[in-house]
Amino acid sequence: MGVDLRQVVAGVLTLTMFVMLGNMIKRDHFDSLQEEKLPGVTEDVTFENAKFDATHVTKNIGLWKGDVDDLKPCWAKPSVDDVEQTGGFVTFSLTNGPEYHISQIADAVIVARNLGATLVIPEIRGSQPGDKWNFEDIYDADVFMKSMEGVVRVVKDLPAHISKRNIVAVKVPNRVTEDYIAEHVEPIYRTKGSIRLATYFPSINMRKAGKKGDTDSVACLAMFGSLELQPEMREVVDSMVERLRTLSRNSDGQFIAVDLRVEVLDKKGCQGDNDGEKSCYNAQEIAVFLRKIGFDKDTTVYVTESRWDSSLDSLKDFFPKTYTKEAIIPADKKTKYLDSKDSEFEKVIDFYISSQSDVFVPAISGLFYANVVGKRIGSGRTQILVPADISGSSASASNFLSSYVSKKNHFAYSCYC
Repeated sequence: MGVDLRQVVAGVLTLTMFVMLGNMIKRDHFDSLQEEKLPGVTEDVTFENAKFDATHVTKNIGLWKGDVDDLKPCWAKPSVDDVEQTGGFVTFSLTNGPEYHISQIADAVIVARNLGATLVIPEIRGSQPGDKWNFEDIYDADVFMKSMEGVVRVVKDLPAHISKRNIVAVKVPNRVTEDYIAEHVEPIYRTKGSIRLATYFPSINMRKAGKKGDTDSVACLAMFGSLELQPEMREVVDSMVERLRTLSRNSDGQFIAVDLRVEVLDKKGCQGDNDGEKSCYNAQEIAVFLRKIGFDKDTTVYVTESRWDSSLDSLKDFFPKTYTKEAIIPADKKTKYLDSKDSEFEKVIDFYISSQSDVFVPAISGLFYANVVGKRIGSGRTQILVPADISGSSASASNFLSSYVSKKNHFAYSCYC
């Protein structure tokens, strides 16, 4: 009995399409996990199952460079004259690292603008009681205040005649809406005169909303146009990026950043749920993934784990040029930024190096991944590859492009056009 060659070819193509679809579904799972987290809680994200939606097949994007979109900021800067001004103040703190700071800043600016209140520049709190920094220790306060001109009034300190003890605390969900503010926040503000915000995160989903309005423009400005590192902090990050590029001479100065924190993996485990979907990957799995999609042993890899851990040895076996912060930070900055009692500076370094690398691979799903993606979209660095268990010996990198990018559904695409 003869074999119809057309049937064989059709069968192979069908199998290939199912494999590619399976990988894309896994990427959607990575992007749409839920998180129950209150301000100040130091435990990282809680991963839960999610309902998937289909995505489209992307064209071959290569290893180092994806489809380049020449995007520019396209939000309209709102005017403070559009809002009735009131005499109260909105205070808040930045907590849990820069991936949270971006969202906390946006929510505070939106609330203060909707209330016609004056925003007080926040302090930064660490994971331990008593750990506290001034905003200027990490960010450029002058840049922030200038970016808010004409949008919301900003002062560096609460006036002396207002007692912090008389300011009532109000919780708001991340990506707070005008309706929520009107119903749950404004009545308290009108009664008390000033409030202290605390943002909680019922979801880490950063997908853009269907309708674009004034609140989105304010959020775009706050998230992508207001926060810059203060000069010394920026110099440290830039010098570490330059060091990684120097170590990557054989790959034209290009390097990969992998968000892989051992303590998070130890807490959560990466075994997958009943459907076999996973929300985190260990060093061995990341190494195999990178090799199967085509990265060779001379590739430079930056890992967000602060200091070398034996569990990273399997990654270094595959990629000898694998580094943590302690190996590439300038020697004269190590005491201040790595040997301090808290990891706040380390989190900042990780976030901004991950935002500037040529390729970003999130071994852990969560807000770090979601907000790094937003920063990268704005700068055109869209080569973000979500890991997966690859059954064959090789696969195309295009199968693993983050669905935030392949579907252009990240909130950042509401801000850049």
